[in-house]
Amino acid sequence: MKAILSTFITVVIFVSCAQTQGNNNKKEEAQKIPVGTTKKSSSKEAVATFAEGCFWHTEIVFQSLDGVRDAVSGYSGGSNDNPDYENIGAHAESVNVYYDPAKISFETLVKAFFASHDPTQIDGQGNDLGSQYRSIAFYRNEDEKKIIENEIKRLADSKKYSAKIVTEVKSFTKFYSAEDYHQEYIFHHPNNPYVRNVSIPDFERFKQNFKEGKFKS
Repeated sequence: MKAILSTFITVVIFVSCAQTQGNNNKKEEAQKIPVGTTKKSSSKEAVATFAEGCFWHTEIVFQSLDGVRDAVSGYSGGSNDNPDYENIGAHAESVNVYYDPAKISFETLVKAFFASHDPTQIDGQGNDLGSQYRSIAFYRNEDEKKIIENEIKRLADSKKYSAKIVTEVKSFTKFYSAEDYHQEYIFHHPNNPYVRNVSIPDFERFKQNFKEGKFKS
């Protein structure tokens, strides 16, 4: 039993977002990891904020979509000031998505959000457990709130999930950028065990199944 428990703990640690160590070999793999850019493509750029588990995963999901310039990892949803990775407090791992509304709509971003994680899991995603990994869709105005609520209703009515959707629909207040080493983490660490065994396979499934948006070529 001790041997089985030890193996289980090792596997959980091996596939946890909290594991930042690993093989940093940047050798190009079969998957093309989408990256963001700091150069604005539109003067009318908008921002959307989402939390859906490990922000490494969330970052590449949105950066893969045509019309999204960048997705920045950070912390949002709590009341404590100046959170960081070791002291996140009541915040959740989140991303700020910078996008061109002329190329991609907020509604499509919301659909991508729900399509790229399990919105029925409370305080976690997979083996990433804790309130910092909870599901939150942030809104900046009433129109965005209505779009989020309509998508939740549509998914509930479709019976896609057997469990209730627990995503928080929350008014955006403030976003704190995460530490530099978290930005574009998957691109810089493609052979990290968590990245290789969890993040990239999840991302590939999202690309295969998401039909509502256009992916970057």
